[in-house]
Amino acid sequence: MSEKERLIEKMFEAKAVLFGHFVLASGKESNYYINVKKVVTDPEALKLIARLMAEKAQSEGIEFDRVAGPELGAVPIATALSLETGKPLVIVRKKPKEYGTTSQVEGEVREGERILLVEDVTTTGGSVLNAAKVLESLGAKIAAISVVVDREEGAEENIRGNGYRFLPVLRVSELLGSNSSG
Repeated sequence: MSEKERLIEKMFEAKAVLFGHFVLASGKESNYYINVKKVVTDPEALKLIARLMAEKAQSEGIEFDRVAGPELGAVPIATALSLETGKPLVIVRKKPKEYGTTSQVEGEVREGERILLVEDVTTTGGSVLNAAKVLESLGAKIAAISVVVDREEGAEENIRGNGYRFLPVLRVSELLGSNSSG
């Protein structure tokens, strides 16, 4: 079994793929929901995700100085990828803190640094594109955007249309097409 097939198996074991009626972060309605947060609590699955993301970036020739992820879902993924690659971690808040430093970013971002930005699930790509803009406003360059699951509902087109490379670990068609667990 490949690592990708093992990850798919882990997602179904963790009940990270649900069927029913759901409203997504994008506002769209869907008859299925992918909750990657349920699978990233499993250390083996989290290691698999980090390894698959690192291998995909390497095979695509993506060079980066830091790993970043928007809160909340991407934080464990970005942390695992930071550990896997030895690259420093950056966390992007949805909005600036209202106290202390009022920063929207935790971790250092230097002018011209290349960042591999990660996300758990993309539908339209809006959340991860917002995070990319925040990082670019600090002088960073987005090396690529890597996601665990692309729902194949416009995110790839939006992300590429904004000039970014897009690296999905899984596409929803692969995930749902392999529903071996039931």
